[in-house]
Amino acid sequence: MQAFARLYRQLDEQRGTNAKVDAMADFFARVEPDDGAWAVYFLSGRRLKRLIGPVRLREWLARCSGLPEWLVEETHQHVGDLAETIALMLETTGDRDRHDPRPLARWVEEEILALRDIEAHEQYQRVTAAWQALDESGRFVYNKLLTGALRVGVSQTLVQRALARATGQPQPVIAHRLMGQWQPSVDFFKSLFEARSADEDASRPYPFFLAHPLEGDPADTLGPVHDWQLEWKWDGIRAQLIRRQGQTWLWSRGEALIAETFPEIVEAASQLPDDTVVDGEILAWDEAVLPFAELQRRLGRKRAGPKLRREVPVRLLAYDLLEQRGEDIRERPLGARRQTLEALMANVQAPLMCSPLIHARQWSELADRRAEARERRVEGVMLKRRDSAYGAGRPRGIWWKWKVAPLTLDAILLYAQPGHGRRANLYTDYSFAVPDGDTLVPIAKAYSGLDDAEIRRLDHWIRRHTRERFGPVRSVEPVQVFELAFEGIAPSSRHKSGVALRFPRIKRWREDLGPDDADTLEQIRALLP
Repeated sequence: MQAFARLYRQLDEQRGTNAKVDAMADFFARVEPDDGAWAVYFLSGRRLKRLIGPVRLREWLARCSGLPEWLVEETHQHVGDLAETIALMLETTGDRDRHDPRPLARWVEEEILALRDIEAHEQYQRVTAAWQALDESGRFVYNKLLTGALRVGVSQTLVQRALARATGQPQPVIAHRLMGQWQPSVDFFKSLFEARSADEDASRPYPFFLAHPLEGDPADTLGPVHDWQLEWKWDGIRAQLIRRQGQTWLWSRGEALIAETFPEIVEAASQLPDDTVVDGEILAWDEAVLPFAELQRRLGRKRAGPKLRREVPVRLLAYDLLEQRGEDIRERPLGARRQTLEALMANVQAPLMCSPLIHARQWSELADRRAEARERRVEGVMLKRRDSAYGAGRPRGIWWKWKVAPLTLDAILLYAQPGHGRRANLYTDYSFAVPDGDTLVPIAKAYSGLDDAEIRRLDHWIRRHTRERFGPVRSVEPVQVFELAFEGIAPSSRHKSGVALRFPRIKRWREDLGPDDADTLEQIRALLP
């Protein structure tokens, strides 16, 4: 546990990616398999479900420390992160001498997961004993695990690189083995080191290949247009459809099984031959693509019943073939994979179909087609080199997404709350509103778009211009205007404004504007299709 806490701190403090890979590779090469399995689990972005709520933890902190509850509450609001608050408020002069020898696996399995099955008074005794047994770094990580809030500042790719170095296996092999649903066990961790893993199960998807955003005119940088396969950039759910051993699995890019959400796609997969893996996009579709808001109705349900299936029909538009007759064909050129995919899908009926290609003889012709994107309810166009293999991650220069310019609006900052991890002490999560008559109506939340200097400056302003506090949230004077960018807009009965914005983010801080210059709700509703 202490070793994992030290690694967590190293990763949090390091800025260079190579240094992070070095730290993780050294840890994986030395760690015991049971601890290594849990470390991979957490570093790859998986988390435990929250076992103890923040209100109870604050009460327990006050009780075991002898400090008044108001001081705990005030300190938590100042620090912004409960795990860090507990770690700091229990700090003692003996912290440096503490060394609990129990490994990470025992802490997780015997001290944290075991809390699910015991009464509150015993939970209090176990948790406070853990706080006393660990130093500040250990307490911080323990609290993060306990609350299901552990976030590590490393990407999946960095974890894969570190494991590849520690195990001696190629990175694509490691990436594949980390996909899907696996349990953090000794056998799993050992399988990462094996040349041919016994844990390669039939349901496992391949790592998704991603595209880079294209800025500017492709004619200036990408060479002849006929070197590229051109497709629409669909606004749906990226998915892999796997047909193996007479069974079907449907995976989202977030590594969630979504077969029960889209059962008609799974049913239609019986048309495919065994040992086939297709990459594509799930869309709400009724003669043509429907707005993403319609697809969200399906995403909000674990199971789609007959009524919902009738109201929101879906399709899987296939645009790549990754496995044929059990053979991994990702290294074949895209052009050859596409021909094989078209032949495979020729006799397959809806809701499965090939994603249509765009034909353009010149880049200017493609630009004209791209201008139709919003009318077609797509995000833009995709450009993929015809000779490209299907890789993993987001390598630059092979696949590009050339999206249409986002929609924008000017809105007023209304609320702010602290971020997470390194930004837990700063107000980085913002809620924005627009005027509707004499009132301000919340329109969107945004968490990205400002640089570090702007975040620090805005944090300072928020602290000096707070009107009210609601737990960690601050209401501020409604005078700061920000330009927000977003990909689309749709009617919404769940939002007070009556509209929902797709992927809102901050484009710039409009210090040249005042609140009277913000867009009104009436103007925003005029953008509805």
